[in-house]
Amino acid sequence: MNITFFLIYCIVVTFTPGPSNIVILSSTQKIGARKTMPYVGGATLAFGLLLAASAYLNHLLAAVMPGILKVMQIVGCVYMLYLAYQVYKMGSTENAPKQVTGFWNGLIMQFVNPKVVLFTFTVIPSYVLPYYDSSLSSLLFVLLITLIGFLAYSSWVVFGTVFRSLLNRHQKLLSILMALFLLYSAIIVSGVI
Repeated sequence: MNITFFLIYCIVVTFTPGPSNIVILSSTQKIGARKTMPYVGGATLAFGLLLAASAYLNHLLAAVMPGILKVMQIVGCVYMLYLAYQVYKMGSTENAPKQVTGFWNGLIMQFVNPKVVLFTFTVIPSYVLPYYDSSLSSLLFVLLITLIGFLAYSSWVVFGTVFRSLLNRHQKLLSILMALFLLYSAIIVSGVI
Protein backbone atom coordinates (compact mmCIF):
# COMPACT_ATOMS: atom_id res chain seq x y z
CA MET A 1 0.00 0.00 0.00
CA ASN A 2 1.19 3.49 -0.82
CA ILE A 3 0.75 5.21 2.54
CA THR A 4 1.23 8.66 0.98
CA PHE A 5 -1.79 8.32 -1.33
CA PHE A 6 -3.79 6.79 1.49
CA LEU A 7 -3.05 9.74 3.80
CA ILE A 8 -3.66 12.31 1.05
CA TYR A 9 -7.04 10.75 0.30
CA CYS A 10 -8.01 10.70 3.98
CA ILE A 11 -6.88 14.27 4.62
CA VAL A 12 -8.44 15.76 1.50
CA VAL A 13 -11.81 14.12 2.09
CA THR A 14 -12.02 14.82 5.82
CA PHE A 15 -10.60 18.35 5.96
CA THR A 16 -12.45 19.83 2.96
CA PRO A 17 -15.80 21.55 3.53
CA GLY A 18 -18.76 19.27 3.84
CA PRO A 19 -22.07 19.35 5.69
CA SER A 20 -20.62 18.42 9.09
CA ASN A 21 -17.69 20.81 8.79
CA ILE A 22 -20.03 23.66 7.84
CA VAL A 23 -22.31 22.94 10.81
CA ILE A 24 -19.26 22.78 13.11
CA LEU A 25 -17.96 26.14 11.86
CA SER A 26 -21.36 27.81 12.16
CA SER A 27 -22.01 26.38 15.61
CA THR A 28 -18.58 27.35 16.92
CA GLN A 29 -19.06 30.87 15.64
CA LYS A 30 -22.48 31.17 17.24
CA ILE A 31 -22.33 29.18 20.50
CA GLY A 32 -18.62 28.57 21.07
CA ALA A 33 -16.20 25.68 20.92
CA ARG A 34 -17.17 23.97 24.17
CA LYS A 35 -20.84 23.69 23.22
CA THR A 36 -19.92 22.47 19.73
CA MET A 37 -17.65 19.65 20.94
CA PRO A 38 -20.53 17.22 21.70
CA TYR A 39 -21.48 17.46 18.01
CA VAL A 40 -17.83 16.73 17.11
CA GLY A 41 -17.91 13.74 19.47
CA GLY A 42 -21.04 12.35 17.87
CA ALA A 43 -19.68 12.94 14.37
CA THR A 44 -16.40 11.23 15.26
CA LEU A 45 -18.13 8.21 16.82
CA ALA A 46 -20.36 7.77 13.77
CA PHE A 47 -17.35 8.18 11.49
CA GLY A 48 -15.55 5.38 13.33
CA LEU A 49 -18.64 3.18 13.35
CA LEU A 50 -19.07 3.63 9.61
CA LEU A 51 -15.42 2.74 9.05
CA ALA A 52 -15.80 -0.37 11.21
CA ALA A 53 -18.95 -1.34 9.34
CA SER A 54 -17.08 -0.92 6.08
CA ALA A 55 -14.23 -3.10 7.22
CA TYR A 56 -16.63 -5.79 8.38
CA LEU A 57 -19.51 -5.63 5.90
CA ASN A 58 -18.11 -4.25 2.66
CA HIS A 59 -18.16 -7.52 0.76
CA LEU A 60 -21.72 -8.25 1.93
CA LEU A 61 -23.04 -4.88 0.76
CA ALA A 62 -21.43 -4.94 -2.67
CA ALA A 63 -24.48 -6.51 -4.29
CA VAL A 64 -26.94 -3.99 -2.83
CA MET A 65 -24.72 -0.88 -2.74
CA PRO A 66 -26.42 0.95 -5.64
CA GLY A 67 -29.79 0.78 -3.87
CA ILE A 68 -28.29 1.87 -0.57
CA LEU A 69 -26.49 4.78 -2.21
CA LYS A 70 -29.69 6.10 -3.81
CA VAL A 71 -31.55 5.98 -0.49
CA MET A 72 -28.62 7.72 1.23
CA GLN A 73 -28.67 10.42 -1.47
CA ILE A 74 -32.33 11.18 -0.84
CA VAL A 75 -32.08 11.07 2.97
CA GLY A 76 -28.84 13.06 2.89
CA CYS A 77 -30.34 15.70 0.61
CA VAL A 78 -33.38 16.18 2.85
CA TYR A 79 -31.25 16.35 6.00
CA MET A 80 -28.87 18.86 4.41
CA LEU A 81 -31.81 21.06 3.41
CA TYR A 82 -33.00 20.93 7.02
CA LEU A 83 -29.50 21.88 8.23
CA ALA A 84 -29.28 24.71 5.69
CA TYR A 85 -32.49 26.16 7.10
CA GLN A 86 -31.27 25.78 10.70
CA VAL A 87 -27.89 27.39 9.91
CA TYR A 88 -29.67 30.25 8.14
CA LYS A 89 -31.84 30.76 11.24
CA MET A 90 -28.68 30.99 13.36
CA GLY A 91 -27.95 34.33 11.73
CA SER A 92 -31.45 35.69 12.11
CA THR A 93 -32.07 34.89 15.77
CA GLU A 94 -30.20 35.66 18.94
CA ASN A 95 -30.03 32.06 20.11
CA ALA A 96 -28.69 29.25 17.97
CA PRO A 97 -31.19 26.45 17.53
CA LYS A 98 -30.13 23.67 19.89
CA GLN A 99 -31.25 20.94 17.50
CA VAL A 100 -28.39 21.65 15.05
CA THR A 101 -25.66 20.93 17.58
CA GLY A 102 -25.34 18.16 20.11
CA PHE A 103 -23.95 14.66 20.24
CA TRP A 104 -26.92 12.91 18.65
CA ASN A 105 -27.18 15.31 15.71
CA GLY A 106 -23.46 14.91 15.09
CA LEU A 107 -23.92 11.15 15.12
CA ILE A 108 -27.01 11.15 12.89
CA MET A 109 -25.50 13.61 10.43
CA GLN A 110 -22.69 11.22 9.59
CA PHE A 111 -25.04 8.35 8.80
CA VAL A 112 -26.95 10.48 6.28
CA ASN A 113 -23.95 12.44 5.00
CA PRO A 114 -23.19 10.94 1.58
CA LYS A 115 -19.66 12.36 1.57
CA VAL A 116 -18.84 10.48 4.78
CA VAL A 117 -20.73 7.32 3.83
CA LEU A 118 -19.05 7.11 0.42
CA PHE A 119 -15.63 7.82 1.92
CA THR A 120 -15.94 5.28 4.73
CA PHE A 121 -17.27 2.58 2.44
CA THR A 122 -14.52 3.11 -0.14
CA VAL A 123 -11.36 3.84 1.86
CA ILE A 124 -11.21 0.47 3.63
CA PRO A 125 -11.74 -1.76 0.57
CA SER A 126 -9.55 0.46 -1.63
CA TYR A 127 -6.58 1.09 0.64
CA VAL A 128 -6.64 -1.48 3.43
CA LEU A 129 -8.26 -4.80 2.51
CA PRO A 130 -6.15 -5.44 -0.62
CA TYR A 131 -2.96 -5.25 1.46
CA TYR A 132 -3.91 -6.37 4.96
CA ASP A 133 -6.20 -9.27 5.72
CA SER A 134 -6.05 -9.47 9.50
CA SER A 135 -8.77 -8.08 11.74
CA LEU A 136 -6.14 -6.33 13.84
CA SER A 137 -4.78 -4.46 10.80
CA SER A 138 -8.27 -3.37 9.82
CA LEU A 139 -8.96 -2.21 13.37
CA LEU A 140 -5.73 -0.17 13.46
CA PHE A 141 -6.60 1.52 10.17
CA VAL A 142 -10.15 2.23 11.38
CA LEU A 143 -8.67 3.89 14.48
CA LEU A 144 -6.13 5.87 12.41
CA ILE A 145 -8.75 7.14 9.97
CA THR A 146 -11.12 7.98 12.84
CA LEU A 147 -8.33 10.03 14.43
CA ILE A 148 -7.81 11.87 11.14
CA GLY A 149 -11.56 12.60 11.03
CA PHE A 150 -11.52 13.90 14.61
CA LEU A 151 -8.56 16.16 13.77
CA ALA A 152 -10.43 17.47 10.73
CA TYR A 153 -13.58 18.26 12.73
CA SER A 154 -11.51 19.83 15.50
CA SER A 155 -9.68 22.03 12.99
CA TRP A 156 -13.04 23.53 12.00
CA VAL A 157 -13.74 24.24 15.69
CA VAL A 158 -10.34 25.95 16.00
CA PHE A 159 -10.98 27.96 12.83
CA GLY A 160 -14.35 29.07 14.17
CA THR A 161 -12.80 29.99 17.53
CA VAL A 162 -9.83 31.91 16.11
CA PHE A 163 -11.97 33.93 13.75
CA ARG A 164 -14.98 34.19 16.06
CA SER A 165 -14.90 37.98 16.50
CA LEU A 166 -14.60 38.51 12.74
CA LEU A 167 -17.32 35.95 12.10
CA ASN A 168 -19.59 37.52 14.74
CA ARG A 169 -19.30 40.91 13.04
CA HIS A 170 -20.55 39.33 9.84
CA GLN A 171 -22.88 36.79 11.45
CA LYS A 172 -25.84 37.18 9.09
CA LEU A 173 -23.64 37.03 5.98
CA LEU A 174 -21.77 33.98 7.30
CA SER A 175 -25.02 32.18 8.13
CA ILE A 176 -26.34 32.88 4.64
CA LEU A 177 -23.09 31.66 3.04
CA MET A 178 -22.96 28.50 5.17
CA ALA A 179 -26.64 27.80 4.41
CA LEU A 180 -25.92 28.26 0.69
CA PHE A 181 -22.98 25.82 0.94
CA LEU A 182 -25.29 23.28 2.55
CA LEU A 183 -27.94 23.94 -0.09
CA TYR A 184 -25.32 23.42 -2.80
CA SER A 185 -24.22 20.18 -1.11
CA ALA A 186 -27.85 19.02 -1.05
CA ILE A 187 -28.25 19.79 -4.75
CA ILE A 188 -25.05 17.92 -5.63
CA VAL A 189 -26.04 14.94 -3.49
CA SER A 190 -29.53 14.84 -5.03
CA GLY A 191 -28.03 14.26 -8.46
CA VAL A 192 -29.77 17.29 -10.00
CA ILE A 193 -26.41 18.67 -11.14
